[in-house]
Amino acid sequence: MNLRLRKMKVTRIMLIALCCVMLLTSCDKKVAEQTQESEEGPITNVPFTSVKITDTFWSEKLDRNREVTIPIAIQQCYTTGRVDNFKIAGGLMEGKYQTQMPFDDTDIYKLIEAASYSLQNHPDPQLEARVDTLIYYIGKAQEPDGYIYTSRTIDPKHPHPWADTTRWTAAAKGWYGSHELYDCGHLFEAAAAHYAATGNSSLLDIATKTADLLVKDFGPGKLEFGPGHQVVEMGLVKMYHATGKKEYLDLAKFFLDVRGPGGEEYSQAHKKVIDQREPVGHAVRATYMYSAMADIATLYDEKDYLTALNAIWDDLVHKKIYITGGIGSGGGNEGFDAAYKLPNMSAYCETCASVGNINWNERMFLYDGDARYIDVMERTLYNAFLSGVSLTGDRFFYPNVLESLGQHNRGAWFGTACCPPNVARTLPSVPGYVYAKGPNSIYVNLYMANTADIDLGGESVKVEQETKYPWEGQVNIKLDPATEKEFALKMRIPGWANDDVIPGDLYHYADGHEDKYSITVNGEEVDFTMDNGYAVVNKSWAKGDVVTIDFDMTPRIVEASDSVAADKGKMAIQRGPIVYAAEWPDAEGGKVLNLIFDEKQEFTSAYEADKLGGVVVVKAKAKAAKAKLEGGIEYSEEQEIELIPYYTWNNRGAGEMMVWLPVNESSVRPLPSPTIASTSKVSASRENKMLVALNDQLLPENSGDREWPYYHWWPKKGTAEWVQYDFEGTKTISSSKVYWFDDEPFGECRIPASWEMQYKTSNGDWKTIKADYPVVKDDWSAVSFDPVTATAVKLKIQLPEKFSAGIHEWIVD
Repeated sequence: MNLRLRKMKVTRIMLIALCCVMLLTSCDKKVAEQTQESEEGPITNVPFTSVKITDTFWSEKLDRNREVTIPIAIQQCYTTGRVDNFKIAGGLMEGKYQTQMPFDDTDIYKLIEAASYSLQNHPDPQLEARVDTLIYYIGKAQEPDGYIYTSRTIDPKHPHPWADTTRWTAAAKGWYGSHELYDCGHLFEAAAAHYAATGNSSLLDIATKTADLLVKDFGPGKLEFGPGHQVVEMGLVKMYHATGKKEYLDLAKFFLDVRGPGGEEYSQAHKKVIDQREPVGHAVRATYMYSAMADIATLYDEKDYLTALNAIWDDLVHKKIYITGGIGSGGGNEGFDAAYKLPNMSAYCETCASVGNINWNERMFLYDGDARYIDVMERTLYNAFLSGVSLTGDRFFYPNVLESLGQHNRGAWFGTACCPPNVARTLPSVPGYVYAKGPNSIYVNLYMANTADIDLGGESVKVEQETKYPWEGQVNIKLDPATEKEFALKMRIPGWANDDVIPGDLYHYADGHEDKYSITVNGEEVDFTMDNGYAVVNKSWAKGDVVTIDFDMTPRIVEASDSVAADKGKMAIQRGPIVYAAEWPDAEGGKVLNLIFDEKQEFTSAYEADKLGGVVVVKAKAKAAKAKLEGGIEYSEEQEIELIPYYTWNNRGAGEMMVWLPVNESSVRPLPSPTIASTSKVSASRENKMLVALNDQLLPENSGDREWPYYHWWPKKGTAEWVQYDFEGTKTISSSKVYWFDDEPFGECRIPASWEMQYKTSNGDWKTIKADYPVVKDDWSAVSFDPVTATAVKLKIQLPEKFSAGIHEWIVD
């Protein structure tokens, strides 16, 4: 491309970005009159296109995302048949629907969004060409009236079981219904991002045609129900900003208002949205819905929406959020559980839920400028979200647990692959979270080295941050207004730096240390006021002014509320915004779950350039606990443990990890004394990493307990299966008991239809053990029998006809 054309393209992109910002802040007259304003005026974010990240912490992650994550995710879409679905639907090739889930189109939409963000700051002709090819396939797959959903278009007479033979209607049937509208939402978000980044309307034209179809089909007097999986509402708001068509905004509000009562709690349709007061159901659905509610509340000044959102948010941060910022503790519903039920090893904390939580909190901040929302966003961003992707950028977590026996490992891809594309599109949007502005103020929300050009009241203010945050606490903010200008600089004082772990009382510091911070302007102390968590310096700013904030980065001890049973007798360590964990490579014998720590010790920290890509570690001392054969616990000599940032765990192989560290005998988990089962070699008809659950001596509260690991045969159903213990030598046994896993009602595992045991004699023969074999739920299925001498024992299980089965624990005596 010659220089003149390149300049024209850059100019066009800048104009488009400016138009998008103008649309974000100045809606059509009717909506603008209702726009919520803070005391000084509306708050808008400074778009990511105006902020260039320069620090090593985030720039390395953005580079990895661009160079590794986006390309491999696009390749996975080709390899797994997601791209072929569009080609088949568009008549470019023949075949059946290629993938497992009916909503797999959405992964391509999210990756186009990710690529668009990346292209804005890093032009790449090859990536742009790949995106153009994908958009061509999408356009071919779109039906003449705008409908696009390849799993139906390919074979409309025999749609996926989650869909109906007629369009849209399955969405009214609850959580298991069609994802047609969900896919539309991600198409809309991708189209808005692609248009803003490239100026090319190819995808926006496709999305507009689809959005017009939704306006035609849905609304009062037409189809009057909302989606089973929210996101279309957020997408329609973005389409409104991209096109100015207010009917899209109205439809987004309709989809919210039409929900409930009497629907599924799982999909937040149990009540009208304005009557909801706590987060329930599927966490991703919930946060997408709350984000859209915040959008609409801001544009329409809907007080009832804000009343509901504030109550839901308060309930979340007081009762249902992990110290990592992860949300959604329940694996059965991929969502929220009862208040204070925050198990660690079975924590779900889906990566996509972290994305939704980031989106929601940013929108809540834009409504009233309160720093507490950015506090939650920052905690999630640095911990629960970053945990979702490996340091190499090519492996991903779906759930993000806070404790592991070694059964957890990041995967290269998933059958339901929502998380990798969500990571890919969220990382390059991070620069857009750094700053916001009012009519005469600049908000500094996140601290990271960057340069930004902010339009404040029609005048340019260049801002530069120099910092090694989050490893170091000093931040230099250099200001360069085009002309000397008076405005308020509002710098967020993070809750963690002001003796608040997180808004609310769910977590608190327990070390007696007082956090300190200081603020100077051009090297001199300055008077400032506090407003909604921001230190405000209001003065006439001139070129070269430098504000320095220095945060105390002493490692802090955190305790959970007594209401959180899983964390009693334990502490967590936090330094700055980073939550720390103990992991297997940093402890003797690769064991950390049996460690006990002294909470009165002094923790030190140090930067280690060669560890996990360069991190600050926190050094602590601990003892290893072991159960004695005669009863009681014995402890090892004290050893030094290097605690690592939680987000970096599982980058050195699978093994033990924990965030919450035991500090007394009531909470420590000593290495158990050996038993026949624990010393046996375990094998099964379905080999997987969860075989460790069978003899780990971690006992469930009931069959549906997900706190501890369990082994299962899903998705097998109705088949004959087995597990086997090979003993260390010959053993004489006379009893056994099994605790079955049963995840009714959400899952597909039930107690087995029947079971029996066989034993292996010293000459290698297998014989059946004669006994009555009860099948019991929520308790042990126990048998006693005449003593037999064996070298191995096998459990033979018949799965129920329409279900699978699983095992929590198998004991042999």
